[in-house]
Amino acid sequence: MHMSLDRRQFLQVAGALGALGAFASPVALAQALNPERMSPWRNWSGAQSCLPAHQLTPKSLDELVSIIANSTGTIRPVGAGHSFSPLVPTDDTLLSLGYFSGMLSHDSATHQAEFGAGTSMALMGMALNEVGQGFINMADIDHQTLGGAVATSTHGTGINYGSYSSYVAGLQLVTAGGEVLDCDASRNPEIFNAAKVSMGALGVITRLTLQNRPAYRLRENMWVAKTEDLLADIDKHVSENQHWEMLVITHSDYALAVALNETDEPATPPVNKAESGGNEFVTLLEKLDKYGSDFPAARRFLLNNLQHFATFDERIGESYEIYSNVRSVRFNEMEYSVPAEQGPACLREILQLIERNNLSTWFPIEYRYVKADDAPLSMFQGRDSCAISVHQHYSMDYHNFFAAIEPVFWKYNGRPHWGKLHTLNSRHLKQLYPQWSEFTGLRQNLDPQGRFLNGHLRKIMGA
Repeated sequence: MHMSLDRRQFLQVAGALGALGAFASPVALAQALNPERMSPWRNWSGAQSCLPAHQLTPKSLDELVSIIANSTGTIRPVGAGHSFSPLVPTDDTLLSLGYFSGMLSHDSATHQAEFGAGTSMALMGMALNEVGQGFINMADIDHQTLGGAVATSTHGTGINYGSYSSYVAGLQLVTAGGEVLDCDASRNPEIFNAAKVSMGALGVITRLTLQNRPAYRLRENMWVAKTEDLLADIDKHVSENQHWEMLVITHSDYALAVALNETDEPATPPVNKAESGGNEFVTLLEKLDKYGSDFPAARRFLLNNLQHFATFDERIGESYEIYSNVRSVRFNEMEYSVPAEQGPACLREILQLIERNNLSTWFPIEYRYVKADDAPLSMFQGRDSCAISVHQHYSMDYHNFFAAIEPVFWKYNGRPHWGKLHTLNSRHLKQLYPQWSEFTGLRQNLDPQGRFLNGHLRKIMGA
C-alpha cells in the first residue's frame, strides 16, 4: 500500500497519534457571578483563557486613542489567539484591531506595502501577489494577524532569511498616553527598533509597512530519511536550499525533510486529497497510538517502517500557497532558538532524552534555521539561530513533557519564542539579551504605569 501525502496531511498524521489522549476539560469560569462578563476568550489550543471585563473593537484611530485614554486597568491587544504563551489573558480590557485590516498602500518601485496590524496573514499573500509582490519569507502557519506575528518575531526557515520582524520598514504606535507615533529608521528610530518585537508591551501597533520582493513561485520537495543522515549533511541541506527544515518523528529513527526553492516553472495541479490515501494512514497511526505505546521497541519498529507507505508529490505554486499549511489538529508548543552551530547537538540531546525516559509524545519536532537581526528582544538578535519546536496534542497534558526538555534548551543558551510556552522570567532573560535593559527602560518611559502588562509580561519584564 503506497499513499501520496502532502505536508499538511503528514503533519495531521503525526498529530493523530495524540488524538486518543484524555480530553482536557476547560477551566470553569464563574460567569454567573458577574453577568457583564459573559464572553470568555480562549486561544487556539484552548490552554489559555480569560474572562475580560471589556472586549473592544475600535473602528478608527480616534476611537482607539479614546479607549486607551479613558480606560483603567490593563489593556491587552489580541489577534488570532495563536500564541501558546499567556500574552493575552487579562481580567480588564481585550482590544481587537479587527477593523485595522487590509492593504493600505503599496509601492511598486520599492516593493513595500503597508497593512493594518489586524490583517490576517492568510489574506496577505494573495493581496501582495495581486500588486506583484511577495513575502521575502513566510511561516508555515498563517492563522496569525500581522501585528501578532511581528510582536512575537514569528518566522519561517532559511539561513539567509529573518523573521517577519526583520522585514518591518515602518510602523505606527499608540502609547499609553494616547500619543500616536509614526516610527521608522529616521522617525523615532529607537522606538521603531524596539517595537519590531515587543509583545504589545510598548503600546498598540496599528499599521505596519513591510519590505517585500517581486512575486515568485516555489517548488516544494519532501522526502523521508534517517534523522542522523540528515544531520550529518546539515550544512549541505541548508546551504543548497533557500528554505529547508525537517520534522523529526519522535520514537523513530526518521524525519521528514522539506525543501522550498524558487522556480519559474508553471504551477502544478492541486492535489486531490480525497484520493491521496491519507485517511488510511491516519487510521493506521491511531491504532499504533492505542496499542503500541506500552511496547516501545515494537512502536519504533512499526514507525520506522511506516516510511515505506508514503510518497510525496512535488508541488509548485505561488510562494504564499506553498509556504503555508492548514493545521487542523490542535496542539501546544514550546520553541527555543539556539546558536545555529549548536542546533544538531541540541536536537540529538532532546531525542536521547525522549527515548531514555520514554516520554509520551507523538508530534514531530520541528527543526528550522533563521538569520540574525538587530531588534533588542528578537530571539535572533545578534546571532544566526536554529529554532527547535516540541509539541503536544491539545488533549494531553504538556507540563511534564515540556519541563523535561526545557533544561536542554537552557544548556545551549536557548532563547524562548515569545509566542510559545516557556518558564523563564526577567532574571533569566536579561542574561540572554544584550539589550534587555535598553528595552525595559524604554518600556518604562512609554508606559510607566504598566497599562499594557498582564501578569505574564510583568514576570517577563520584571515590572
